[in-house]
Amino acid sequence: MGKIRLNIKGLTYSDRQTGAYALLLQEEDGPRKIPIVIGGFEAQSIAMALDKVMQPPRPLTHDLFKNFAERFGATLEEVIIHQIKDGVFYSNMVWKLGDSEEIVDARPSDAISLAIRFGCPIYATDEVVEATGLVFEEGDEKSVQDTPVSETVEPTESTGGTEDLKKASNADLEKMMEQAVSQEDYELAARIRDELDKRSK
Repeated sequence: MGKIRLNIKGLTYSDRQTGAYALLLQEEDGPRKIPIVIGGFEAQSIAMALDKVMQPPRPLTHDLFKNFAERFGATLEEVIIHQIKDGVFYSNMVWKLGDSEEIVDARPSDAISLAIRFGCPIYATDEVVEATGLVFEEGDEKSVQDTPVSETVEPTESTGGTEDLKKASNADLEKMMEQAVSQEDYELAARIRDELDKRSK
């Protein structure tokens, strides 16, 4: 099983799904990007970890987990997004404790939030990148370091609900995908991609 290193490229707010954000990951040596829909708390935690200047007065949950792990001598070696099933991503955290290695299942948002804090690499398997990677035009995405985590996504037309996607033809979905990408609506792009993926099985 091959794996591809990913870098965090951006974090955008979803106007379509209240409290949801799209985390954008890009392969290190290629153009493909993977949008992952995450919750508001996880988005805030990731944004805080990326912002080296803004530090909360008290530890956030992921900070507490890091402090706890380090107190007992555990270090996070890497995060691997190894599967997508029915539109849901699955990841493993590889921990080092003394001479032993432990693999722990985790949601990608939690795993990535901890990976930033530990400074460890984030990977996805070849299969995941092949199935979910999208190619955007240069400059389509906004970096979380340059853009506040707020309403950075312009709303699209009223289409885009689950039922709309199920009724649409493959050709229509491809057009909707292009529109979503051009409007930087990565959350919608991810859901269209998942719908197309279901049909190809």
